[in-house]
Amino acid sequence: MTDLDLILEAAREAGALAVSAREKGLKVWSKAGGSPVTDADLAVDALLKERLMTARPGYGWLSEETADDPARLATTRQFVVDPIDGTAAYLKGKPWFSVSIAVVEGGKPVASVVLAPALDETYAAAVGEGATLNGAPIKPSAATQLDGAAMLGDAKMFAYPGWPEPWPAMRIESRNSIAYRICLVACGDFDAAIALSSKNEWDLAAGDLICAEAGAVLVDHKGRGFTYNRPNPLLPSVVCANKPLAPLILSRVGHIDLQQR
Repeated sequence: MTDLDLILEAAREAGALAVSAREKGLKVWSKAGGSPVTDADLAVDALLKERLMTARPGYGWLSEETADDPARLATTRQFVVDPIDGTAAYLKGKPWFSVSIAVVEGGKPVASVVLAPALDETYAAAVGEGATLNGAPIKPSAATQLDGAAMLGDAKMFAYPGWPEPWPAMRIESRNSIAYRICLVACGDFDAAIALSSKNEWDLAAGDLICAEAGAVLVDHKGRGFTYNRPNPLLPSVVCANKPLAPLILSRVGHIDLQQR
């Protein structure tokens, strides 16, 4: 079984568990830092770790819901996992949450799955094989200007009066899961997504390969690509867009200095 087949199978099982757990009722508490976590986050994490590490015992493991083990840094390949990305949507009964799994080698994802179980959407990619949604090839939009673009992000951020150049009129929407936002750009449902706040490797790794294989761009606000399985998994920001829009966005946000938490 290939790594992609393995993580597809595991993601489907994990997605089914996430949906059934929500239907049964969730236990919720706050992590250090204040973000919510549920018993389902931990159950899905445990399921994925058992399935994936049993199949690939020599791989490293990096997950939002598992205490980090630096031993992953010495492994050749790693699983980088967010068991339920978009917990806020998950808690509110909304469908915009996802199971995000990447296999990373040499700092780059080589196989990826982002599954939105409540929407029956499975995004997948392997290096050199293109990206798919439910098995069909995907590609980003053909939009060439920000005026009128479909944008995923914080409407208040775009409306902030301090921008050197005001943003044009855009259709701005939000989705809680950053992995899912990246996939919505990769498949052309939205033209771009921006988050000028720190994210973690597990938020981006799976979407990064799906984005690249579809033909879209994923970088930070300075235009720098991402490397994974680093000692500190924190990343500064996210700009995801089709190729024509990426430089237009970066020219507007590249001047910002963000302090990583």
